[in-house]
Amino acid sequence: MAEETKATDAGQRYAQSLFELTIEGGNLAKVESDLKTLKGLVAESADLRRLIDSPAFSAEDKAKGLTAVAVKAGFDILTAKFLGLIATNGRAAELVGAINAFVALSAKHRGVVAAEVTSAVPLSAAQLKAVTAAVSSALGQTPEISTRVDPSILGGVKVRVGSRLFDASVRSKLDSLKFALKRA
Repeated sequence: MAEETKATDAGQRYAQSLFELTIEGGNLAKVESDLKTLKGLVAESADLRRLIDSPAFSAEDKAKGLTAVAVKAGFDILTAKFLGLIATNGRAAELVGAINAFVALSAKHRGVVAAEVTSAVPLSAAQLKAVTAAVSSALGQTPEISTRVDPSILGGVKVRVGSRLFDASVRSKLDSLKFALKRA
């Protein structure tokens, strides 16, 4: 499953509806936390990805499975109902995109910008604090940082904020040098 799954129109609409309900109910933080936890579970569990993506499971089976995951994880009742609804309506494959869209709506509502930091090795607390300060300074907004480890970048970091990518990775610098040497 691709990490950078984009929300389709349907996923965006589900996210918008859920967002509006959480604002009315005052449980935005809890539902957002639930959805981020679910996204992590989907990334970690091949069985859960299979349940969501496979056409072999009926919409009702997907709804039962996702609702059971929500209950077991102690999710908010609104989160559980959302998962059941999206699966029952045959849109389980839109789930990760809807989660991404919901998180973006929530970040915008709170006045923060979401930034994904990719590094070759896990960042220490001091390194993460420095990256957060640099992103905040560059954007003039408070960033909400999520981290990802990708050993293929060799070193340095990549920071993605929306559609912008700030690439200070060793892999990128080596590729640029290789291209420059080929042109010379």
